[in-house]
Amino acid sequence: MIKNSEANYVRNETYPVVVRNCTIGGGAPIVIQAMTNTNTEDAENTAKQVAELFKAGAEIVRITVNTPKSAKSVPEIRKRLEDIGLDVPLVGDFHYNGHILLSKYSECAEVLDKYRINPGNVGVKDKKTIHFVQICKIARELNKPVRIGVNIGSLDEDLVIQQMEANAKLTQPKTSEEIYDKCMVISALQSVEMAQEAGLKPEQIVISCKSSSPIQLIRVYRELSKRTRQPLHLGLTEAGAGMRGIVWSATAMGILLSEGIGDTIRVSLTPTPGSDRSEEIYVAREILQSLGIRQFAPQVISCPGCGRTSNTTFQEIAEQVQKHIREHLSSWRNQYKGVEKMKISVMGCIVNGPGESRFANIGLSLPGNGEHPQCPVYMDGQKVTTLSGNAKELAKQFIGLIEEYIKTHYVQ
Repeated sequence: MIKNSEANYVRNETYPVVVRNCTIGGGAPIVIQAMTNTNTEDAENTAKQVAELFKAGAEIVRITVNTPKSAKSVPEIRKRLEDIGLDVPLVGDFHYNGHILLSKYSECAEVLDKYRINPGNVGVKDKKTIHFVQICKIARELNKPVRIGVNIGSLDEDLVIQQMEANAKLTQPKTSEEIYDKCMVISALQSVEMAQEAGLKPEQIVISCKSSSPIQLIRVYRELSKRTRQPLHLGLTEAGAGMRGIVWSATAMGILLSEGIGDTIRVSLTPTPGSDRSEEIYVAREILQSLGIRQFAPQVISCPGCGRTSNTTFQEIAEQVQKHIREHLSSWRNQYKGVEKMKISVMGCIVNGPGESRFANIGLSLPGNGEHPQCPVYMDGQKVTTLSGNAKELAKQFIGLIEEYIKTHYVQ
């Protein structure tokens, strides 16, 4: 067991796998990943989305490489990113024909920083091993890491049939769910063994075993963590859209991360048309920050409101504070060390308002219905002033106090 470098947080010890300028495992902070949904053949739009994801906080970005034209586009994508000064770790996502594309388009293989291989669809029958080993040898020659990504929806059919038949002969057979769990773990571990036989070092291999079921994900990763020291990539295959996708991802990954399982995560949200692809990054950050594993931005604590707070003043102030943080966070992090650990509270009445405000670095406690129309401000547990005015005026005054607190409490 090792302690995470950014928090007093213990997690399973794994090999360090270096992906360009980013380390997965080995005690490094848990890495956030994202994936583009552009057509990789369109180098301009793909590079643009990679840049957006990277700037939003993705530390590794994966792109689909599924056609000759997409493979030819990869060097152009890299060049476009370098032209705007972004050193983004790029992962190529391969299914079915990865052995062909990596062999035929050597510049694509050289430019990518990691390859994702799915052992369930790398080939059929006797070709599976041949194609898998072929990709691993290319990775070995170019010193590239790989992620062996097992998916419940594309498990090796021969392996499943073999395990189901063996199970049927038992006097106390296991459930089909248990067999699928077992198959996912077997597929991952056998693939790691095969990759090492092809010449890859343990420090070049990451594993994932993804499912769309949070409960299954938890079962499988608990078992994996007992049986391997390879870094583990967490995420549901398909989390779903909106609220469902966020909750299901947070539930599964929150439990595993709290148990010290996982070295890198991706939140696979179904985007609504025209929505911001970076949403999955924001959710991943909130999961890690909620567990105290990593800190990315000052935390704003605000109450949900109730019959005591029928006006919207505290809601408007909380929104203005959040907006101000989003707009200034980049410059704050460059100027003030540790500012991302700051806690701010905006509370709506006297029930929990003063108490929560005292627990924060700086907190504002608004009056509820019928309460004294003054808003005390607390800094590090002490009342320092009282504000009054409408929502716009209060927000301006409180944001001014936040700015002053940052300048006087965080090292430049």
